Amino acid sequence: MRLLHISDLHIGKKVNEFSMLEDQKHILRQILEIADNQRADGVMIAGDIYDKPVPTADAVQVFDWFLTELADRGKAVYAVSGNHDSAQRIAFGAQLMGSRGVFLSPVYRGEISPLTLTDSYGELYLYLLPFIKPATMRHVLKQAEEMEENSPMQSYHEAVKLAVSRMGVDGTKRNILVAHQFVTGAGRCDSEEEVVGGLDNVDADVFDVFDYVALGHIHSPQSIKRETLRYCGTPLKYSFSEANQKKSVTVVNLKEKGDIEISTVPLIPLHDMRKIRGTYLEVTARSFYQEFDREDYVQITLTDEDDIPDALQKLRVIYPNLMHFLYDNTRTKQKRVIENVAEIEHKSELELFAELYELQNNRAMSDVQADFVAKMIEECKKGEED
Repeated sequence: MRLLHISDLHIGKKVNEFSMLEDQKHILRQILEIADNQRADGVMIAGDIYDKPVPTADAVQVFDWFLTELADRGKAVYAVSGNHDSAQRIAFGAQLMGSRGVFLSPVYRGEISPLTLTDSYGELYLYLLPFIKPATMRHVLKQAEEMEENSPMQSYHEAVKLAVSRMGVDGTKRNILVAHQFVTGAGRCDSEEEVVGGLDNVDADVFDVFDYVALGHIHSPQSIKRETLRYCGTPLKYSFSEANQKKSVTVVNLKEKGDIEISTVPLIPLHDMRKIRGTYLEVTARSFYQEFDREDYVQITLTDEDDIPDALQKLRVIYPNLMHFLYDNTRTKQKRVIENVAEIEHKSELELFAELYELQNNRAMSDVQADFVAKMIEECKKGEED
């Protein structure tokens, strides 16, 4: 049995107000090609299908197209809802789509029945676990009248552990889990939501009964404690903290129990994401930018001590997809607080302006600047007298 593992599509996402929809269509086409080339039996989608609980019509159409293409190719789909998704919306039409080999996680009610897959090695059991919160399990236990007064169910670890225990997994069989949780020890990126204090942590040993755990939620590809407890990462870069990452699709080849081969296939984005740093003259020199695609999404950090007038607009002539622009110089490195200036009434306008300039820029005005300000102050005084 050969399955692709993808997650965190975040269809409809905007990064720094740039719509990623065309980039997402491009990368989903690549995933379809990989599914064909790898002769995959199915695709596991480990949550955060959409970027918002109420996705836009365009985002829904893109996912509908993707599912239809997979079904037409005879590729089964095993998808769960993530924390960005609405579990109810993802579950809509699940029974109908199951007849086309598209299996979507239902709204969690306390029980999960596995999907039984069959290959040359026998039966394989695949479980779909949507994103679980402590509140989810409290509701389930209350409905089942199993909630004990001394069991507040506050942690994600307790909630997921209980959800797994209720599955009744037979450890002697081959078992796969598709889930969307934060496993303790995973490395985060800037584009992910964090829960204060690490309250969303789930210990890896909760999933020991599964031969392979297809995880979503973390945007960087990585394995936790064992190779078969894996985050595949996002198919696209969604923050500049991911600029140096290589995105990929994880290919899981399941043989007899205990024998799993894992490999990755790289993904090539429509627009890469890169960080650029230097002075204005450096980053605008043809020799600087001619070796990469100027259509890439870029973050530019200028190191000039003086601000460049209309720098953002000028830079976008060369870098049309400039997403983030900032300075890194003496002024930005040292944050100084403007405190009370003693004896203000005894200082001249030029002295006061010079103090303000130094506090804001962490350096004194040059002689040329001081002469210019002195002339401006003098002209203002003359205007008041007239």
